[in-house]
Amino acid sequence: MIYELRHLTTYRYQAPVNFTRCALRLSPADTASQHLLKNEIQITPPPATTAGRTGAFGERVLAVTVEAPHRELKIEARSRVSVTRRKLDADQASPEWETVRDAACAARSLDYASPAHFLFPTPMTPLVEAFTNFGRDCFGAGAPILASAKALSERIHRDFVYDPKATVVTTPAIKAFAARRGVCQDFAHIMIAALRGLGLPAAYVSGYLRTVPPPGKARLQGADATHAWISLWCGEDLGWIDFDPTNALVVGDEHIELAVGRDYADVAPIDGVILGGGEQAVSVAVDVIPVG
Repeated sequence: MIYELRHLTTYRYQAPVNFTRCALRLSPADTASQHLLKNEIQITPPPATTAGRTGAFGERVLAVTVEAPHRELKIEARSRVSVTRRKLDADQASPEWETVRDAACAARSLDYASPAHFLFPTPMTPLVEAFTNFGRDCFGAGAPILASAKALSERIHRDFVYDPKATVVTTPAIKAFAARRGVCQDFAHIMIAALRGLGLPAAYVSGYLRTVPPPGKARLQGADATHAWISLWCGEDLGWIDFDPTNALVVGDEHIELAVGRDYADVAPIDGVILGGGEQAVSVAVDVIPVG
């Protein structure tokens, strides 16, 4: 599947901003299952400096500075991506999860895709007994890892309410867990924390999800949004397999990957600092358009 992507973020400030420095992770990943055909990022007002680099986990990062005083900052990324993910049945034969756990702990590689990077807690995915116990219910002794991960994803989808008003980007995962409600970021963090509590390497994935309007309804421009899911290392043979707990499914061609990290803090599409500005308002418009 080929997609045209548009991601527009607009910041409006109460007072002039005299200086902005930010890191942009708005270039979709180029992987074995996803090929980046085009990527352009336009910034208004024009930046004084730009510098591209590769992040700690292979993500493309564009560092920019804006030195002209401004009350509005627009960052628009336009991309074209081809996605062809392998078809996977989570009920197919797979290694026992304990075998995967032991192999991950014995991993010697330290490249960006090594499971060793994704075994340990982070501030947004802490090691909490409640998370571990929640996950353990889906991972019986000797159970296959794919079926167990599928069961955990389905449990989160079943037990939690999707509620955009319940949390914000900085809400701790334990708070969303206690409330049993939140958004895709919360559900991804909860699943990651549960898996890591069991000794399994799990990563946070940011990206986009193609949405389909109801029958007879036109697609609304800018109505799509960024999305988050998890990637679980399932052993040397299977490698990394992605699960979407928000929708209780194995990730397929309708998911477009931006970046992978240990949690949201590693892969925020935009972060940085400003001087001045006072209060600010932020709006985000995303379009995911299949074109072939």
